[in-house]
Amino acid sequence: MRSRFSHIVPALALALLAPGCMAPPLSSASAGTTGAYPLLLPQMPLHDPFIVADADTGTYHLFTRNEAAMTGDRRLGTMAYASRDLKHWSHPRVVFALPEGTWADGGAWAPEVHQWRGRWYLFTTFHNEAAALPAEPGSRRTPHRRGTLMAVADSPAGPFTLANDGEPVVPASRMTLDGTLHVDAEGRPWFVYAHEWVQTTVGTIEAVPLDDDLRPIGEPQLLFRADAADWARGQPQPQGDTVWVTDGPQFFRTAAGTLVMLWSSYGERGYVQALARSTSGTVTGPWEQLGPLVQRDSGHGMLFRAFDGRLMLVVHRPFTNALGKLYEMRDADDRVEVIREATELDLEAYPTHR
Repeated sequence: MRSRFSHIVPALALALLAPGCMAPPLSSASAGTTGAYPLLLPQMPLHDPFIVADADTGTYHLFTRNEAAMTGDRRLGTMAYASRDLKHWSHPRVVFALPEGTWADGGAWAPEVHQWRGRWYLFTTFHNEAAALPAEPGSRRTPHRRGTLMAVADSPAGPFTLANDGEPVVPASRMTLDGTLHVDAEGRPWFVYAHEWVQTTVGTIEAVPLDDDLRPIGEPQLLFRADAADWARGQPQPQGDTVWVTDGPQFFRTAAGTLVMLWSSYGERGYVQALARSTSGTVTGPWEQLGPLVQRDSGHGMLFRAFDGRLMLVVHRPFTNALGKLYEMRDADDRVEVIREATELDLEAYPTHR
């Protein structure tokens, strides 16, 4: 499981880069696509997608791990596709590369970009499998350094510069991933992340308060464990035990003031995009599990507003050789709900969101 982690580029995407080669059109729409936005979502390898709708420039930026086959750049980091309409996309470009000499040598997972006090902050997860961490009592695995680093830029288009001397936002002793920025109703920033099952056996979602410079000012707080969701299923391991996965927390406050969280784990039929709700309306919860939003090996999604005001969800599907999938959503006051699959944008004729 979670060998997420080999990002295998689809043959169609590779064909786009081969000298003298052109990929065949995927539809009549793609045949007429030219200029700065020649790609369609089925031609774009991506995992853990994150979209920023930049109203200042009328541009959608889709962030994902850098793939050398798409950018021609082998550095470990983040690439971004750009679009004006969520259907036609630019070739990606590297917006952040991990500097040489940093402690990490792998990962670049789950990039997110958030605006805070006039600047834009990139959070993305790196690791070093050779840097062992102490195992927790009863664990059958040896954890290693994994954590979300932060970089900063003056616009969502980058380029982003590494912050905090390349140290993770939470202590390096915790094996963590998929960090996100949440700003609460009082305007205070929080860092929320998944505490990795490799270290904990049962993965958790945790939060730590930040100061105005986005540095931790308190101890991590447990929000919930993966096995709190009745739909989630443990994953048997070669060591003989069973582990539970937490991935991809991301927050949305409804028009009625309800605070909900997207997160992912594994269900009966593979990877699942799920929803939880804070009963207090605050990040510290308590959190109740509302169940899956999207199943069928889909997940690690995020919500954003399109320029026409629609609430949208982007996920990757399938887990291996992942591509982007878009849904139109409804703010239902006490939760969010799927309205429909936006197949006119992602060109995937999939019969149902379940």
